[in-house]
Amino acid sequence: MPYTKEIYERAMEIINKRKLDSEKKHSVKLTLFESMEPEYSSLKNDMITSVRDAVKAIDMEPQKAKEFLQLQKMKNLSAQENITKLLEKHGLQKDHLEIKYFCPLCEDTGFVDSKLCSCHIELLKTLAFEEAGKNSPLKFSRFEDFRLDYYSDEIPSGSDISPKKMMSQILEYCKEYAENFDRYSCSVFMQGETGLGKTHLSLAIAGEVISKGYNVLYNSAQNIFNELQKERFGKNDTHGAFEAMVLECDLLVIDDLGAEFSTQFTKAALYNIINTRINTGLPTIISTNMDLAEIENEYSKRISSRIIGEYAHLYFMGKDIRQQRLYN
Repeated sequence: MPYTKEIYERAMEIINKRKLDSEKKHSVKLTLFESMEPEYSSLKNDMITSVRDAVKAIDMEPQKAKEFLQLQKMKNLSAQENITKLLEKHGLQKDHLEIKYFCPLCEDTGFVDSKLCSCHIELLKTLAFEEAGKNSPLKFSRFEDFRLDYYSDEIPSGSDISPKKMMSQILEYCKEYAENFDRYSCSVFMQGETGLGKTHLSLAIAGEVISKGYNVLYNSAQNIFNELQKERFGKNDTHGAFEAMVLECDLLVIDDLGAEFSTQFTKAALYNIINTRINTGLPTIISTNMDLAEIENEYSKRISSRIIGEYAHLYFMGKDIRQQRLYN
């Protein structure tokens, strides 16, 4: 996945700070132990000296070199054993004096064999998604705050279920979806009139999924298409990073589809998003006021067909909650 220059720089700042923090903690630990056990310094020097002196064997006769190396090895092992005894005396583990890196694999350099370490890659992803979602209202919606008392118990004409019962079932579905989420979860189509809780529940799902460590991109359809268009026509310096996030994130949430200004670009972009993520098995949540017939009319039959065939459909019922709050 491509990233902006700023994301790469921020990642390296964090990695360098991790290394510095690890080294500082190690230095403090060594200083404290040396104050408790002055003998440690001389034992450590014995270890260093034995390794350094082993180089002298290069200029010796084979038999003498072998005996000399064996002697240096014994000195080194003896020093190690005595250091272990000092640690045990204070109830400390054998590795207590070793430096503890945030990432032992790359030792907080961010690279392994000149390639990005897995910790570096994960950090880049995290920073990119934090940047993309910094204006998202994720923290304002939780499942616990979703109120079913705004929905009626009366069964409307032409239906066999009340809004309250329907929304109770949808709430439980969304909770289970978030709880059991993985990258192979199904995609979800949330459809219903304005003010029935689609945004609330999609935000609640996104928040829970993020807390599990997954990368989630949440935004309105209008903002997503605007960013994609700016990136496509070179109006920003993201170099394809936003499109890569949209197509590759663990969960994509497109809120309020249909509220954006529809163009040939948005129609093509929407199909590409839906089709690509279905083909790669990645879940998407779409919320909209439009029904499938309107989706087909506004975008295309290909898009409505993909949604019908690949998405779980949640139909939101009731009266506009925002208006109820306003007048109650």
